[in-house]
Amino acid sequence: MNRFLTKDFLAGLMFIGFGALIYVAAFTDLSSTFGQSKLALGTAVRMGPGYVPQMLSFVMMALGAIIAITAIVAGSEPIEGGKWKPIVMITLGVVAFGVLLDPGNVPAMVSWVAPGLPRWENPVSGLLPALVALVFLAAMGGEEFTWRETAIMCVVLTVICYLIFKWGLSMNIPMLQGVW
Repeated sequence: MNRFLTKDFLAGLMFIGFGALIYVAAFTDLSSTFGQSKLALGTAVRMGPGYVPQMLSFVMMALGAIIAITAIVAGSEPIEGGKWKPIVMITLGVVAFGVLLDPGNVPAMVSWVAPGLPRWENPVSGLLPALVALVFLAAMGGEEFTWRETAIMCVVLTVICYLIFKWGLSMNIPMLQGVW
């Protein structure tokens, strides 16, 4: 068995990669590529806005290295092949949630790629359509969910999110905005 094609080794590389991406996006001269300026670090006594993200990126990279090295030394389970449907559907669900949550998200994403296009907004947005899209797309990634269970989960999640974010935390998140 090849120890470099195991679940733990590849998970360790993923942690190292995400930690490095966070560090590059927030603390190097390449941060302007991601549409932001470098975050100020400050000191341990007087922390700046970049202190905790930088430490978290270091922790992610260190944990990734520990996981990868342990996988090489002790071995791990080999990776499975052919499981692309869940990955694609869950990723599409998360993207749909981000697009549908706020009417200005799509124009912001499009202007990041193609600046100068005219502004427009999603015709339907809010927490309700975002949750419905997320739950249904993620459920389509697996074979064990029925439409009835998925619809019940949408209702339960909507009620829980309303109670937590709108009522409990008094956040200004629209439940449903649209053309009607």
